[in-house]
Amino acid sequence: MDMIRFILALLAFFVCFSLSAEEFTRFSTAKKHLIKTLPSNAKSIYCGCDIKKQGKKLVPDPTNCGYVPRNTHTRSGNVNARALRIEWEHIVPAWEFGHQLQCWQDGGRKNCRKVSAKFRKMEADINNLAPAIGEINADRSNYRFGMLSESATQYGRCEVKVNFKQRVIEPPFYARKQIADAYAYMQKTYGLKISNKQQQLFNAWQQQAYAAQTNTKKL
Repeated sequence: MDMIRFILALLAFFVCFSLSAEEFTRFSTAKKHLIKTLPSNAKSIYCGCDIKKQGKKLVPDPTNCGYVPRNTHTRSGNVNARALRIEWEHIVPAWEFGHQLQCWQDGGRKNCRKVSAKFRKMEADINNLAPAIGEINADRSNYRFGMLSESATQYGRCEVKVNFKQRVIEPPFYARKQIADAYAYMQKTYGLKISNKQQQLFNAWQQQAYAAQTNTKKL
């Protein structure tokens, strides 16, 4: 029962996510703004972990969400620092929207930051940014969202799944509407192009979240 209540609380939090009218032209400035204005009840997108401030840094609190790092140490033997911090994840990866711009074809992300005002605005758009545990942000890379058959066991009780061979990430149920909404926002605002398969997936996620929200209100 406690787990059900935890999931319902997370669903309510992520479903109530609203768009912001704040605009930025630098990713670094957008991140500083998000850290400064982070709500006290904010959760990490893929695990639903509480987030604590340590000076200017944000760190995940795994107490309630049950996150366990997939790798506690790096290949060189050092502590996996990214598992101990919160980073700002582009829900639609910079690689995905950047590849649709000529500047990326001419010189990648660095070139886009230099010559494209549109890319800089897209990269810094806080409606496409979410707090994520650094290790999962790194593992997600630029993988597409999808559904996977395997169980979620990579990160303790955290329900996100990453299939490195298929290059697919399946987010937990409570985060799916925010992800679908972010893609819809980027399509409407910047003309982002996505496949029909992805569009169908995101439409389904939005419908499922609406149905879950309706059923929750009846409880």
